[in-house]
Amino acid sequence: MVDQTAMGAPIKSADQKSKEAYFTASQMQLVWARFKKNKAAMIAGTVLIGIILMGFFAPFLSPYDPTIAGRDKEYQNGAPQIPMFCDHNGCSARPFLHTLERTRSIKTNFRWVTEINTEQRRYVELFPTGWEYRLFSFELNLPGEALDIAIPGFRMTTHLFGVDKGGIHLFGTDHAGKDIFSRTLHAIYTSLAVGTIGVFISFVLALVIGGASGYFGGWVDGVLQMFTDAIRTVPAIPLFMALAAFVPDEWSSEARFFFISIILGFIGWPTLARRVRTHLLTERNQEYVLAAKMCGASPTHVIRRHLLPSFTSYIIVDLVISFPYMVLSETALSFIGLGLKEPVNSLGVLLQSVTSADVLLNYQWYFIPVIFFVGMVLAFVFVGDGLRDAADPYSDHK
Repeated sequence: MVDQTAMGAPIKSADQKSKEAYFTASQMQLVWARFKKNKAAMIAGTVLIGIILMGFFAPFLSPYDPTIAGRDKEYQNGAPQIPMFCDHNGCSARPFLHTLERTRSIKTNFRWVTEINTEQRRYVELFPTGWEYRLFSFELNLPGEALDIAIPGFRMTTHLFGVDKGGIHLFGTDHAGKDIFSRTLHAIYTSLAVGTIGVFISFVLALVIGGASGYFGGWVDGVLQMFTDAIRTVPAIPLFMALAAFVPDEWSSEARFFFISIILGFIGWPTLARRVRTHLLTERNQEYVLAAKMCGASPTHVIRRHLLPSFTSYIIVDLVISFPYMVLSETALSFIGLGLKEPVNSLGVLLQSVTSADVLLNYQWYFIPVIFFVGMVLAFVFVGDGLRDAADPYSDHK
């Protein structure tokens, strides 16, 4: 083997390699390197990925159908059931639940009540066969057959966990006997889907309108900015109240879902469009842009290949920050009855059931979906703040 020292080749130190890697790294690599130093953002990112995966694989993780078809008639408004390993009869290597029995007697005025039989056990099983579902499926039933979309997905009956007898309800059940754990997972998926569609629509509109406004300037900029200001001045709540009255009652839940997503997207683009316009007004007179124009590049090519890539990190940060506001909008609208409604499972729909005093006093487990909602929004906020700091070129990169 040839000795590099003997040949006169310099040996680079670790500090020199680190500096060389920094100056040769791409913009996204620099953003990721800064983002990893933010512990709060990394923890929030881990939590956010976990919540997204829970929503994405909701049918597999849910032991029961979240609709009325999967309700437990024998356990309505039931408290959460926590598996245990030990009781007064001893311990077991497998987690178990005690058996529930419905009885009525003169003590309860002959009403049916659920009692716990601590002498019998129901053991938790992994990967049992349960209700049939389609994984990675998507169905959209809009008015008119031409607008219907159907992705079949994979037909499956296997679930992560269950019990050998009866049912297991980790978060309890609602007044109809539907499993709140299953409903929460499907609600996360629905709210994320609404936010994704809304963010995608606002993203496309912001890039097109903001890019054209910033690149061409002049009267084009003036007209587009008047249109942007007009959209920004539209009050959201009165708009949705008018739209709620406009939506026909015979529309399916999927159609209402898609309609709400589109409206959220159409009113959420002005902020990003303003930022894109400001950046393009600054960059359009740079030498690399003038060189591309002299080579005969079209405005679309210049914006898409030269101007927007220089703004990529900030666009990603804006999308991440705007995502929780889309989810908040859907939840707030569904909560006040202007958005999604039963039988759709969304976080806003689930929050509608916690407004009564009876739930607050007697059925506190109805608030469990609120914990997931708050956790998801906070995770988005922390990740967005971390990305914003990481994308700042003037931040400390040592």
